[in-house]
Amino acid sequence: MVDSTFLDELYEHHASCCKYPSEQRIKAFLDDLLGTIFPELTDEVYRNRAEFGLHFSNLKETFYELIYERPNFESARAENNTEIFFHSLPTIHDQLRNDATAMYRGDPAAQSVEEVMRTYPGFYAIAAFRIAHQLHLQSIKVLPRAITEIAHSKTGIDIHPGATIGSNFCIDHGTGVVIGATAHIGNNVKIYQGVTLGALSVNKKDATLKRHPTLEDHVVVYAGATILGGETVIGANSVVGGNVWLTQSVPHNSTVYYKTKMNDQSVDADILIHKISNAS
Repeated sequence: MVDSTFLDELYEHHASCCKYPSEQRIKAFLDDLLGTIFPELTDEVYRNRAEFGLHFSNLKETFYELIYERPNFESARAENNTEIFFHSLPTIHDQLRNDATAMYRGDPAAQSVEEVMRTYPGFYAIAAFRIAHQLHLQSIKVLPRAITEIAHSKTGIDIHPGATIGSNFCIDHGTGVVIGATAHIGNNVKIYQGVTLGALSVNKKDATLKRHPTLEDHVVVYAGATILGGETVIGANSVVGGNVWLTQSVPHNSTVYYKTKMNDQSVDADILIHKISNAS
C-alpha cells in the first residue's frame, strides 16, 4: 500500500506544478499549421476563400490558447505574440519552400518538390525547426523545444530551436543528425545522416556562450562527421568527408577527409585528417 504522506506530497506537487499544453495538442497544431501553409501536406479541401479564412482564424485561436495557457503568460502578451508569429508566416513559408527546392535539386532520387515536402524527414525536421526558431526569437519558453522534439521523435533529427540556419538548407536522409543550440549555419549548406554539430563542453556554466560550430555558405558535410566547439568554423565552399572528427577551424575552399595507408592489405591504424586548400 502506498504511504499516504507520499500521496499528499504528490498531490501538492500536482497542485503547484506549472501546467503546459500536452504533446498531442502541440503536434496537432504543428501538423495543422504545416497543412495550412502547404496544401501538399493536408487532405483538407476548402470550398471557398471565406471557409479558408475561418480555418486560419481558428488556427490563430488555437495558437493563442497554447501560449496563453502557459504559466504567468498574461492575455495581452499572448495576443501580441500571436500577431507577431502569424505575421512571420510568409517569411517561414518562403524559407521552407526554398529548403524543399534545395533538397529536390540536391538529391538525384527526388522526383519533385512535392515529394520532398510530403515524404522527406529532413523537410519535416527543418519545417518544425523554422517554426520553433521563430517562437524562440519571441522568447516563448518550452513550446519551441516541444515542437523540435516532436520532429526529433518522428525523424531522428535533433535541431535545437536556438540554432541559426540560413536559406536553402538541405538535410539528406537525416537520421541521427544533431544540431546544437548555438550552431550557426550559412546559406546553401547540405548535411547528411549522422552529422553532429556539437559542443566540446557540457558545463552548465557555459550555457550563455557559443558552444557549437559555424558552417559558412556552401558547405557540405558527409555522413557521420562530428564537428565540435563554438570557435570551430568551417570556411565557405568546403567539404567535410564522412566520419571526420573536427575540433579546429577549416579554411574556405577546403576538403577534409580521413586518409588511410595500406600495408600488406591491412589498414594502418594511424588515421590522419588532411585538408586540401583550393584557392579561388
